[in-house]
Amino acid sequence: MSIKSSLQRLLLTAALAACIAPLMANAAEKSVRITAIVEHPALDAVRQGVLDELQQQGYRPGKNLDWEFQSAQGDTSIAGQIARKFVGDAPDAIVAIATPSAQSVAAAAHGSLPVIFSAVTDPLDARLVDNMEKPGGNITGVSDLLPLEKHMALIREIVPAARIVGIPYNPGEANAAVLVKRIEAMAPGLGLKIVTAPAPTTGDVLMATRSLAGKVDAIYVTTDNTVISAFESVLKVGRDAQIPVIAGDTDTVSRGAIAAVGFNYYDVGRQTGAIVVRVLNGENPGDIAVQGVDKTRLHLNPGSARTMGVKLSPELLRRAAKVIE
Repeated sequence: MSIKSSLQRLLLTAALAACIAPLMANAAEKSVRITAIVEHPALDAVRQGVLDELQQQGYRPGKNLDWEFQSAQGDTSIAGQIARKFVGDAPDAIVAIATPSAQSVAAAAHGSLPVIFSAVTDPLDARLVDNMEKPGGNITGVSDLLPLEKHMALIREIVPAARIVGIPYNPGEANAAVLVKRIEAMAPGLGLKIVTAPAPTTGDVLMATRSLAGKVDAIYVTTDNTVISAFESVLKVGRDAQIPVIAGDTDTVSRGAIAAVGFNYYDVGRQTGAIVVRVLNGENPGDIAVQGVDKTRLHLNPGSARTMGVKLSPELLRRAAKVIE
């Protein structure tokens, strides 16, 4: 090979490298920040689902994805701090898991960065979007509004004599307040009375639930992050006072709830992750409709039922997607 040919080949290789480098840089790295109001099994599953979907779609941490997760540990002031820090990072997208974190990120972003929320009960009530089909602006995501009619029917099936249902909840958590309001509105038509027990912090959950003993026939726990974070306190009251505990989050069944009709929150995370990928690939969040979750699963825990004085019917057990023994 001549010196001239070698030089031409080197020049060609250099030219190709110069052309490819910008393309690789453009495809190389996207930055995503993820925050949640608290860590508990359901919200952890959402986060894992988001990350797994990103990886399946080719965004891999340490290669072409720069990501960071922070939990507010149940404190809304910390949620605000995390939101401001993440907005300052100027990532390509921020994923906010649960209503308080989503509200904090939305307020901090001021429409300047793509925000994708997940596990938000009512995005309209939370004032995250004005229109579910055409959210506009910089925000969209996935709502986990519970099938409350199914939940109330499940309570009546497990505890046929139930007339009064107690709900411990954090009135300062928007998603929890919305759910309680909806349940209170539908309860008379179902022949039920609702008694609530406010628990503003996880430390208040035990005392709030104890206040229901002797007043209610069953205890129902929504997807209230405060109460779920201290769910063992609810179970203690249920066992000690022989009050059946039924929930809206299927992950709580493995922790000791008798039953739950709910979503697989890992699937919710994958669904959210798919929206994040669309945004990373150039779509405007405001043009992506807010999505709901249609598929529900029934989880049962016969052992917990026995400790709270009830027995699950064979027919109910046959319908369950999962039975915890």
